[in-house]
Amino acid sequence: MARRELGYFIPKNKCAPLMLQLAWNDAATYDAKNRCGGPNGSIRFMTKHEAIKELEKAVQYCEIVKVKLKLKKVSYADLYQLAGVVAVEVTQGPTIDFVPGRRVYPMCDSDKCPGVQRLFLNGEEDARSLRRKFSFMGLSEERDIVVLCGGHTLIRTMYPKVPMGETPKGETHKDRSKFEERKWTKDPLKFDNSYFKELLSKSASFTMLPMDYALVEDQDFRHYVERYAKKPVLYYDSKHSISQERKLRTVAAKIHTRKFKEKREILQKLQAVMIVQ
Repeated sequence: MARRELGYFIPKNKCAPLMLQLAWNDAATYDAKNRCGGPNGSIRFMTKHEAIKELEKAVQYCEIVKVKLKLKKVSYADLYQLAGVVAVEVTQGPTIDFVPGRRVYPMCDSDKCPGVQRLFLNGEEDARSLRRKFSFMGLSEERDIVVLCGGHTLIRTMYPKVPMGETPKGETHKDRSKFEERKWTKDPLKFDNSYFKELLSKSASFTMLPMDYALVEDQDFRHYVERYAKKPVLYYDSKHSISQERKLRTVAAKIHTRKFKEKREILQKLQAVMIVQ
């Protein structure tokens, strides 16, 4: 019922980019080492932060759906991730398996969960720091990182346009309110491989951050960028990578409230199957 309603609501309000951003930012706080953060719905308490305050609208949209359908048994954690899944589907992207069962938590304590603090870092990362950032979440394969970065296909944000090889001088996320809306691709309401094509074209017509360019400057990342730019079907087939990444975080969220035996072994096994053969 919730999936069907989101499938109607998201296209009607043209909010697929926002919903995908909401799902990602709620999940991206996951810290594999400390087993904290992850998709637990706490993002709804963080939208006042300048770096992600545009997500407040997405939180409001999800609340509308939750109230309309009287979804008392559907957690905010599940609802936000489902909204991200549907956002991809209604924009002509692949159908992604959804696994419910996430638990809701109050706002994460950034002192206890490093993943929360990393969420507010800007996009000025090179290949090394990009790998490090994803490794904190238990993701180390270049393919998985490139696939997830490909979500920029649907993203809009308030950020200055950055020509290839340059960074915005003197500007940080604290200045976001001064900037006009930018996007990574021509049509942020269509899920395709245009993000990868833009990276290889070195076009200055769309928003690109240093972390995006790291994908083409690093040969291991570039290998997958070129593959997905040339054959979109390969990118769509990588939905397995996205699905496994979400399953990993679902287990991580449950660890806080359930007594799993051999917790680390479970996480390691899930990490192993994230590799797309």
